[in-house]
Amino acid sequence: MFGLFKKKSEKEVLQERYKKLMGEAHKLSTSNRRLSDEKVAEAEEVIKQMEKLV
Repeated sequence: MFGLFKKKSEKEVLQERYKKLMGEAHKLSTSNRRLSDEKVAEAEEVIKQMEKLV
């Protein structure tokens, strides 16, 4: 109940973005391989940003 207004940390935001991008890449992998590869590349950039935080 008290966590309703808790702001997410930058790491949590990046983790959610990574998960979303990988999900989109998986869906696109069956229809458009080029777009899927672009989503994976974006996800890798998010991973690099997360590594900089540590």
